[in-house]
Amino acid sequence: MAIMPFFDGHNDFLLRLLREPERREALWLEEGQEGHLDLPRMQKAGFAGGFFAIYIPSPHADDEPDYQAMMDAPPYDLPLPDLMNASEAQSTALQMAAHLMWMERAAKGALKICRSSADLRACMETGTIAAIMHMEGAEAIGPDLDALYAFHAMGLRSIGPVWSRPTVFGHGVPFRFPGDPDTGPGLTDAGKALVRACNELKIMIDLSHLNEKGFDDVASLSDAPLVATHSNAHAVTPSTRNLTDRQLAMIRESGGMVGLNYATVFLRDDGRKSTDCGWDPVMRHLDHLVDKLGEDHVGFGSDFDGAELPDVIGDVTGVQALIDQMRERQYGEALIEKIARKNWISLLERTWGS
Repeated sequence: MAIMPFFDGHNDFLLRLLREPERREALWLEEGQEGHLDLPRMQKAGFAGGFFAIYIPSPHADDEPDYQAMMDAPPYDLPLPDLMNASEAQSTALQMAAHLMWMERAAKGALKICRSSADLRACMETGTIAAIMHMEGAEAIGPDLDALYAFHAMGLRSIGPVWSRPTVFGHGVPFRFPGDPDTGPGLTDAGKALVRACNELKIMIDLSHLNEKGFDDVASLSDAPLVATHSNAHAVTPSTRNLTDRQLAMIRESGGMVGLNYATVFLRDDGRKSTDCGWDPVMRHLDHLVDKLGEDHVGFGSDFDGAELPDVIGDVTGVQALIDQMRERQYGEALIEKIARKNWISLLERTWGS
């Protein structure tokens, strides 16, 4: 059967370039065995487009615990890093935005940063990879919001107020299992101003990583569809990072959507990081999301290059195997095409306008 093109809600490939800038040509342009993404594998796999995250990593202390080992031995409750101010974060954010712009140039027409629905439709028609500049955690945006307008001019079209670490805008969920997303206060006044400014600029607001009270604040303030680009179902895996059925109902009512996260810690019912879990947890989450959200409000949100994935997926080339699993479970080609690509395109058109 022919490769089905798919659109993806989240990847951290820019973080790989940030950490190894001297190898960026090889990491991006050469087919490799490391990481989850590079241009040749994306083209072979049917990667039609996705959100490329600008994420500011926290500094690490020499004596901090082995958090990765802790996440493979639940229960766990990892401490969150300290708040980072805009002056600390902006330099890194600018580097990552520049890496995405370099990727566009280096791809020589194979990838385009999309700033409008028209750009997105053109990419889908021509087979050009559509790249959405996304910010995972708004540390690089100061409370005066001036930098939001600057990044918007560069191409920013999607933003999450937090990556679990707190910001001046709100509070994220800690990495805790078992747990639920009701972990603290809602948006700050600056966070509420950020939501209003994003609505004005037609920047999509990502609710992944945001705690429950912050989620509710966005829902009460925003005039745009509610979106979680890379989150799963709390009813299946009781992680703080997953969405409750109440939240899923609110997303559905708003005309929004959720991207299925492939990270094993958010898929497995035991909360472990181990990758030898097979297809069952992936499909149980996908089934639950479709049941609660409806067929028009679910997509993929891999977390490529930002998480441990099930061995059955492995990297971007494993997405067609996921699509085959959907066929085996009688999803039907029309529904598969919606989940794989069409729902994301429709959501962005509703958020950005024509």
